[in-house]
Amino acid sequence: MRCLIALLLLILSLHPAPAAATLTEDSDKPEAGLKWMKDYHHDPKPQDVPALIRKLSKQGAFDEPQKSGVYVGFLAGVLRENPEEAVQLAADCLPLPFKDQWLVVRAIAYSGLDNWKQVMIDFAPNLPERKHLMRYYIAGKLPTLEQVPFTPPKASTLDKVRRAFRWETYFGPEKAKPVRISYATHPELIDVQWGLYFATGEDMPIAWIAALLPWSEERDSLDKLTAGGMAKFTLAVNASRDPDLLTALRRIQPHQRETVRRILTEVIIAAETADTARLREDVVGAIDELRQKGPGSRRAAAWWAEMGQVALSLGCVGASAVGQVALGVPCVVGGALSSAALRYLGSGS
Repeated sequence: MRCLIALLLLILSLHPAPAAATLTEDSDKPEAGLKWMKDYHHDPKPQDVPALIRKLSKQGAFDEPQKSGVYVGFLAGVLRENPEEAVQLAADCLPLPFKDQWLVVRAIAYSGLDNWKQVMIDFAPNLPERKHLMRYYIAGKLPTLEQVPFTPPKASTLDKVRRAFRWETYFGPEKAKPVRISYATHPELIDVQWGLYFATGEDMPIAWIAALLPWSEERDSLDKLTAGGMAKFTLAVNASRDPDLLTALRRIQPHQRETVRRILTEVIIAAETADTARLREDVVGAIDELRQKGPGSRRAAAWWAEMGQVALSLGCVGASAVGQVALGVPCVVGGALSSAALRYLGSGS
């Protein structure tokens, strides 16, 4: 556990490297692109976004989808803000290698456009090799961002009984079901919301992140504690450096439920007083306390397995979002925890 905390503290001590304010040909690192994205909504230039996407692809920024949420959200936000040019903007992001093409498709699905399905249909001829992925979204087998719940839906007793007595359970494969994701199981969605904010400057993505704040007080689920801690810390750090974001937090606070309002007060005070280090210590302390006492609803074996995934996930901290080199620890892909939320713990640029 000492190694785990040491890794976490090391990540928390990192500070983003300076990046150019504008995207130039010599901006050969993803950090420069991220800085450009963060400043984008102050002076939107949608015509420059496709070139950014192609450049980031060449830099390997999309190699690991679970670490690319901020880019998905950013492109989705740009498409949302430019509905008349959405198809052309998406098409101008091409060509991309096959391994990165998913990002444009997901951005269309996550854009929140009223006619996103038609946009995807019109875009489809530009990317025939991804027609099956597009069909999954159009048919509802993959969710749009608005359809993603905070936690996975629980099967009712009746559903369990039905499953037990289905023919397919014993005599054949079950029919394909829609992919179920949630903020608890896929905390990279926090990154998607940050990307949307960078692109639009809207309050809604910030409100979604703020809605996760009660999880920062979770003492039974490491998934929720991690996501909630990341939400709390990233809101405070970014607000301490962005007066518009700080104003947005004050604006949305009165409209939140009591628990969110209370924790938002902590976030706002920490941002105003530049006391984000305390929040950082709170996150580390909460994880350590949960490790020592253990969750009330899990066996020790399952708990230690999950703690092992946290230790490995810390090594997935991506240069694409914080401008820092990964620690080199193997990354757990498809585990209970995503590195994406952890990544922002060391952010704030």
